[in-house]
Amino acid sequence: MSKPPKRFQKFTKDYPEIANAYEALGNAVHQVGPLDKKTRALVKLGISVGGKMEGAVHSHVRKALTVGVKPDEMRHVALLALPTLGLPSMMAGLSWIDETLDEESGKKKK
Repeated sequence: MSKPPKRFQKFTKDYPEIANAYEALGNAVHQVGPLDKKTRALVKLGISVGGKMEGAVHSHVRKALTVGVKPDEMRHVALLALPTLGLPSMMAGLSWIDETLDEESGKKKK
């Protein structure tokens, strides 16, 4: 998996206590419920698409790959947004997913 964005790396360096608390919170919410890793990854991706958060979509695509989510499953998440969010939002989410998948597959080829 790629390194976190430089801005996030700087945040964790500058504010390690907050970064550690943020990571602990993330771990806690992932462990509290019955959803498996793959389902949680798809939910987080869907939330990011719905929130129109490009950086979060990129991050959650990379994380989803590490737990075995397939590219077509991620694209399906974006397509599911169409009736609720509309075509422009779905297209943005789909493009962000594809950008990250292309980037990650290019790194594997090197």
